[in-house]
Amino acid sequence: MTIKKRAPSGVVDVLRLLVVVFFAGLGYEVSKRFSSGAFALGPLNGVMVGIIIGSGLGYVLGGVLGRTTVTAVGRTEHTLRQTSAEELVAGSFGGVIGVLVGAGVAWWIFLLLQPFLAFPLFGFVVLVIGYLGYRLGSNRREEMLSMFAGRAGMGPRHQSTSNLPRVVDTSVAIDGRILDVVRAGFLDGTFLVSSPVLAELQGLADAGDDLRRSKGRRGLQNLEALKREPGVNLEVLDEDLPAVPEVDAKLVRICLDRGVPLLTLDTNLAKAASLAGVHVMNLHGLALALRPPVSAGDDVIVHLLRPGKEAGQAVGYLDDGTMVVAERSRDHIGDEIAIHVTSVLTTANGRMVFGQPVATSQGPNGTTSAPHDGDPLRVEAARPGPPSHPLGRAL
Repeated sequence: MTIKKRAPSGVVDVLRLLVVVFFAGLGYEVSKRFSSGAFALGPLNGVMVGIIIGSGLGYVLGGVLGRTTVTAVGRTEHTLRQTSAEELVAGSFGGVIGVLVGAGVAWWIFLLLQPFLAFPLFGFVVLVIGYLGYRLGSNRREEMLSMFAGRAGMGPRHQSTSNLPRVVDTSVAIDGRILDVVRAGFLDGTFLVSSPVLAELQGLADAGDDLRRSKGRRGLQNLEALKREPGVNLEVLDEDLPAVPEVDAKLVRICLDRGVPLLTLDTNLAKAASLAGVHVMNLHGLALALRPPVSAGDDVIVHLLRPGKEAGQAVGYLDDGTMVVAERSRDHIGDEIAIHVTSVLTTANGRMVFGQPVATSQGPNGTTSAPHDGDPLRVEAARPGPPSHPLGRAL
């Protein structure tokens, strides 16, 4: 149950008093202009009657406006708690500029109306334009802060790479796996395709060699599919940079000029761009980070915990919880043994690894490997072999 806080009575009373004064002045002005001097209501003349009526109306409306204003302030406070400091500072700058502009626009109201009538209208115009400045400053906080950061002695604010546009290399367009990464939700935002990359893809698509033509067409189709993905904004950069001859050098130059990262699959280009000071987003690194912990042909150390469903099977688990089913290993339940992985099965619930003890696994020529000295199934008797290349099938 949520307890609703009551508005402070003192604040409501002050706001009501201001509204009463305004309507009293409004009643005075109206009665002074439209009532004749002979009008009287008992001991009260027409001006006094106008002031009393205006005060009563202001008292009624002042209570409503006061409570509504305090409630709005409370909601504003709740909103500001969820607002970042950068947005508040940039919005404050924008609000100050808006107030100054509003004051310059609305000052002439004092020349047309009485002060007690002109002041509320002047405040209304200044408040609206100041609020507009605050909203614009908050939405454009990066530009606002960059304008004042140097003069205030603040360093440039580091922006996350995920929020920056990224330049797409030809290898990424041809490979096509960027579509799977985007559809999985790991990448979105703005992708920049330079005109040299489009020209290179067009040249490949028009080549006489079937393989090169297939690569070019696939690259153009992948860019078209990427453009249609929700949450993706694909922009074409019309920057040819004729002074730079190579396409890779053009991409590095564009990234340096714009301060944006480079998205590539070309290892040599990634190294060169990194040496030049460009932040590189290499999809090979992503593939390495997401590769399975084990694959067919690896040797792993497993602590067998319980028997499996089939005869001779024993079940253990890797450190990440992956189930390992070892054939002909039921006699070693409770021991840690070396298992040679024969296959990896991926299911909706995770991965399952199947293998057999290293001493009984078959070698490359189909023969059974010889047992080690001592107990062939213990940890001391077998060392895990080198892992296979994580991108072997992918590439």
